[in-house]
Amino acid sequence: MSFAKIRPIENAKTMIDIAFRKGAQRVANAKTPSKDYTKKIRELERIRMQAMANDLMARFEAVMRDFPQLDELTPFYKDLVMCTLEYDSVKQSLGGMRWAKESIERFHREYSFKVTRCEEPKKMQEYRQQFYGRVASIVKQVNRNLLVLEEARKIIMEFPVIKNIDTVAIVGFPNVGKTTLLSKLTGSTPEIAGYAFTTKGLNIGNIVVGKRKIQVIDTPGTLARFNRMNNIERQAYLAMKHGAQLMVYVFDPTEEYPLAKQEELLIMVKEIEKPILTFISKTDIADAEKVSGLVKKHKGAIIDAAELKKKILAHFPPKSDKKAEEE
Repeated sequence: MSFAKIRPIENAKTMIDIAFRKGAQRVANAKTPSKDYTKKIRELERIRMQAMANDLMARFEAVMRDFPQLDELTPFYKDLVMCTLEYDSVKQSLGGMRWAKESIERFHREYSFKVTRCEEPKKMQEYRQQFYGRVASIVKQVNRNLLVLEEARKIIMEFPVIKNIDTVAIVGFPNVGKTTLLSKLTGSTPEIAGYAFTTKGLNIGNIVVGKRKIQVIDTPGTLARFNRMNNIERQAYLAMKHGAQLMVYVFDPTEEYPLAKQEELLIMVKEIEKPILTFISKTDIADAEKVSGLVKKHKGAIIDAAELKKKILAHFPPKSDKKAEEE
């Protein structure tokens, strides 16, 4: 799912300024058929108010339309929204957009009717000024809502794009070789650094064989329980919990993190109750006895990326062409 469609949200002052300019532009470009001065002023004032109302209502409508509805999200994104945003505040702010749009629409009808019935050009201009004032007041009242939603938008734009397809999560402590393994499995070339905590988000690649596509997610190391995780670690946990049907747990026998700690993390990962393949990284530089000990303890542990890829493909049998095309 991509949230790129959510457009930046202006603050109240910017919205009002743009709407005023739109009204002025429409009047400047207007060609009124009437030669009667009173009728001409009436038409111009109606055009000005209509342009301003339409612009603001369209902006509020766009905000409501762009923001994802919680009940329309997959479980992964639903939980991600709930744990990274103050959702009640976002929901309340979206309600503010609806109130503002409806209020502007109501005032536009009211003042358009007044101008239509008015026979005095000066009074028409007064009505338009009153309309401007009321509309500006409405927009200013929801300025805090606009700021809340813009901040939420920035957070949402950082969400990883995880597709609803066969998915593998690569799991383990930081700097154990997960990102390197992702590159070997998928051919992706994410930035790889030689120090811990280098994965700032979820690196995602795909194993593609013919029409088959398996999504592979390199998750940052999960070092704490959910309520103590940072946002990136929570994304990783939720990707494992909701997005992945298979997990690859990576052991690092060079013991940048003690093997006892790596075993403890594996126990935590098993609590998610998903099938797990065990992979041993850095075998070219690790102590042979430690590698042998891990292979013996974790029967079926894999030390070769090509073999791991075969195991992953075997876990996800080919689908019918029709189903593959739908995904």
